[in-house]
Amino acid sequence: MSNPHNHDNEDHNDEEDNNDVFLDESDIIGEVAFDDENLPDADDDDSESEQVEEIDDSEHIFTGHTGELYSVACSPTGEALVATGGGDDKGFLWQINKGDWASELTGHTDSVSSLGFSYDGTFLASGSLDGTVKIWDVSGNLKGTLDGPGGGVEWLRWHPRGNLLLAGFDESSLVWMWNADNFACLMSFAGHGSSVTCGDFTPDGRLICTGSDDATLRIWNPKTGESIHVVRGHPYHTEGLTCLAINSTSTLVLTGAKDGSVHIVNITTGRVVRTLPSHSDSIECVGFAPSGSWAAIGGMDPKMIIWDLEHSLARSTCEHEYGVTCMTWLGTSYLATGSMDGIVRLWDCRSGECVRTFRGHSDGIQSLSLSANRDYLVSASLDHTARVFDVKGFC
Repeated sequence: MSNPHNHDNEDHNDEEDNNDVFLDESDIIGEVAFDDENLPDADDDDSESEQVEEIDDSEHIFTGHTGELYSVACSPTGEALVATGGGDDKGFLWQINKGDWASELTGHTDSVSSLGFSYDGTFLASGSLDGTVKIWDVSGNLKGTLDGPGGGVEWLRWHPRGNLLLAGFDESSLVWMWNADNFACLMSFAGHGSSVTCGDFTPDGRLICTGSDDATLRIWNPKTGESIHVVRGHPYHTEGLTCLAINSTSTLVLTGAKDGSVHIVNITTGRVVRTLPSHSDSIECVGFAPSGSWAAIGGMDPKMIIWDLEHSLARSTCEHEYGVTCMTWLGTSYLATGSMDGIVRLWDCRSGECVRTFRGHSDGIQSLSLSANRDYLVSASLDHTARVFDVKGFC
């Protein structure tokens, strides 16, 4: 058998004596050694590609967790204060760019799934799959524990102007509301036929909106516990709700569902006032712009669409490589998204262009939160870390 690596040697021998040349055993041994010498070049190429993948655009990395992160919340008043929670059954309070200070929130016996600061930043609530909500001060001292109806805490929300706390659970059709000052249960809202997957107080604090896996939206009076409106059936969702957002004037609620559909409901009348064209997969996050005239919808299809609600037009479609898991408005014109590819992207909602890409995470983003001074965006990831990105100039 001849080999292309020996052509030069054959030509040289032919010029000398014009005799046929055959490879003997020593030649073959020599060629194996030659190939071995070339192997490091391939390894060098691999190491270069690994270096490219290790780009990290973060200003600060929090590495206190030993498990996947599920939630992050920035204090509304403390410019550097951040809370994170995850699958290691722990929460942490820490400060941006102050790696020497962190307060561990211990006591939960299952994953910390949801977090939220009270309206004035005095308290932090941590919700866990162990079925409890714990209330902490900003130094990390436990103030009290709120017991629920059973099942893990899916979400929690504070009242916009008081120390009332609302939560939904994954094994209960009830929504619970507590007074966080004395840790007493004030009300349980009964009516949904399945777990309540999302909910919130209206920004004026007068009503509560909740969405359920039973494919209904309910609007409640928090003082009486009465269900004022039930939104169900055509032209509403056909599968369970996954997320909701309420506009700043407390007049409209935007809801997304597993069936990929998106609807806007008038809170006063309980009627569906607009249906946005469906996505092809589950909706994971929705949000009104601060002005209220635009809305963003992110899904697993994978894309985010910016809607001009005044003209019922899709202003832009922001394509992603993987599903959009979370979003937060940075101001009237810019929006941040987190994706299952571990990348945080900033979008100019006027043009639909991706104006900044933040890399560093090695696994999916689960939650995003903007610092009180609007200088930093904090992301929580399945890669066990939280990262801080500089967003000055986009807010």
